[in-house]
Amino acid sequence: MGAHQRLDRIARRHLDKLIRDEANFPPIKRILHFEGNNGPDGVKRKSPSVDEPWHFIDPQKANDTSLIDMIVDHLHNLTEALKSNDMERAAFEASWSAHAIVDGLTPAHHYPLADKIEELFGVPHTERVSVKQKNFIRGSNRRDTISKNWQYWGGKGVFSTHVMFELGVATTMVGRRYRSTVTDQDLIDLKLRGYEAIFRESLERVVAMDVYRLFQRTGWSWSVANIVHSQLIPEILRAVVLAWYSSIKDSEI
Repeated sequence: MGAHQRLDRIARRHLDKLIRDEANFPPIKRILHFEGNNGPDGVKRKSPSVDEPWHFIDPQKANDTSLIDMIVDHLHNLTEALKSNDMERAAFEASWSAHAIVDGLTPAHHYPLADKIEELFGVPHTERVSVKQKNFIRGSNRRDTISKNWQYWGGKGVFSTHVMFELGVATTMVGRRYRSTVTDQDLIDLKLRGYEAIFRESLERVVAMDVYRLFQRTGWSWSVANIVHSQLIPEILRAVVLAWYSSIKDSEI
């Protein structure tokens, strides 16, 4: 089971503590149906760069709002599905909104990976429409080709480091229990300020952890694992639970 599925399971249990009637929200089995091959990552494998969700965000750029806009859209659709009691659509929107939130709060998606990828490939991700174009960089000559692919796939390469960090996060969660960190004040803030403000604050806290920079220096060290376990994962879970809860409350209006 991957990190997204583990996080969804825990978040769904935490949500149960906040809602009166579990029937108001899809069960975890239906939510997980839209992960894996039926989730955003499955779209990337099946049809690279064709209608592919692009879950990267640069917290240093105030105008980089595409991921946040995507999350807001999913939550709006989740609200509408809950209003009409369409649990199939609600499960889809719950799963895909959670996936976007998790990616958005994962430090490996903050490092200007999107910019670096486009710099190495020489074209935007939307123009790489085949598996080969997405995974093999063609340089100006043989030497340039080798150099760019090593920067992408090699030891401490752009993408290999990204993958190893996410694998470490998933491994850290195995066998651990996480208590809900959602407070009454969180629910008040959510009602007064809306989910987007809550997400942006979570993003700021994750950036302040500076854990990806530490990981790039030390690899998967005890310090990195401790930050991920004690700070990052609880923050991500809190953000997912509050997102789902916001749609539930909005559907009751």
